[in-house]
Amino acid sequence: MKRLLKTIACSTVVFMLAAYGLSAAAQTNPLHGPGSISVVASTVPPNGDVNPYGLVRVPKSSGALVKGNLLISNFNSSANLQGTGTTIVQITPEGVLSVFAQIDASTLPGPCPGGVGLTTALSVLRSGWVIVGSLPTTDGTSATAQVGCLLVLNNNGSVVETLYGSLINGPWDMTSEDLGGSANLFVTNVLNGTVAGGGSIVHGGTVTRLTLTGRTDPAALVIGPTGVGLSPNAEILYVADSLNNRITAIPNPVLRDTSAGVGATVSQGGSLNDPLGLTVAPGGNVLTVNGNNGFLVETTPDGNQIHKTLLDNTGNPPGAGALFGLVVVPGQGLYYVDDASNTLNLFK
Repeated sequence: MKRLLKTIACSTVVFMLAAYGLSAAAQTNPLHGPGSISVVASTVPPNGDVNPYGLVRVPKSSGALVKGNLLISNFNSSANLQGTGTTIVQITPEGVLSVFAQIDASTLPGPCPGGVGLTTALSVLRSGWVIVGSLPTTDGTSATAQVGCLLVLNNNGSVVETLYGSLINGPWDMTSEDLGGSANLFVTNVLNGTVAGGGSIVHGGTVTRLTLTGRTDPAALVIGPTGVGLSPNAEILYVADSLNNRITAIPNPVLRDTSAGVGATVSQGGSLNDPLGLTVAPGGNVLTVNGNNGFLVETTPDGNQIHKTLLDNTGNPPGAGALFGLVVVPGQGLYYVDDASNTLNLFK
């Protein structure tokens, strides 16, 4: 496949933004419990990669991509070292796993400072392009974390381009607005000063917007802004601010060309306990999963926490750092990856 994806714009929206008012009413379609949890499949590919992070649903069949299947990126290698995972797996709703991509850092078509360690930053477009973040390490520790890049893969799982530079610094999570012939990517960055900080709190997390256009040739290492999701009308970008234990919002994310400061706090504290993964339900409610206790929390756009459900109670403490990727599929339920068990699960 020819490389036909071209970056035409790249602007940054800094996570530390000025506040603004939210007046959205409570939405319908809450995922109220108690519900049931079932294991769909193991996420471990033949090479043994573990620690599933990113999770997206394939919107359209193209090449090796099959509509309705789930793509999952693995952050750890078989040695369980963070920032060394190199695989994206594809799992059917019935639980059949295949390897969509196994990425070799030595054969990349462009720079990716530090190599390959696939993060939660994962998107798939209707045109068949797959974009995944890399925040690599050499030994699984934050001391060796490198700035990484975004890797662009074609619909058969081959890397065709790397997106890198000063606005990409530890891409950790991502959501996208898919416009068909173009797309807006919203990427959280967590390495702005954190390695140099040596474990100290550094107020440097950002969200970067990249606008891509093109066509197809038919063929927790760190703590920072993690989960990110767009409202149904793309007027608000929600971000899970793990460090400050809140959900924040950035207005007009698609068109804005200025920083939004520290964002507007939608909800803070309460049932939130180190929110990591985030997605927005079809009705507009924000779903987050806690890094400290394994609970799913549902919050309305005006900040009311209306429900919580335990999704993971393993480990010590229970549910610690296990939940990242979330996808709501109407009529099926909430798919999520659990990196404590290396499984794709379904809550309904």
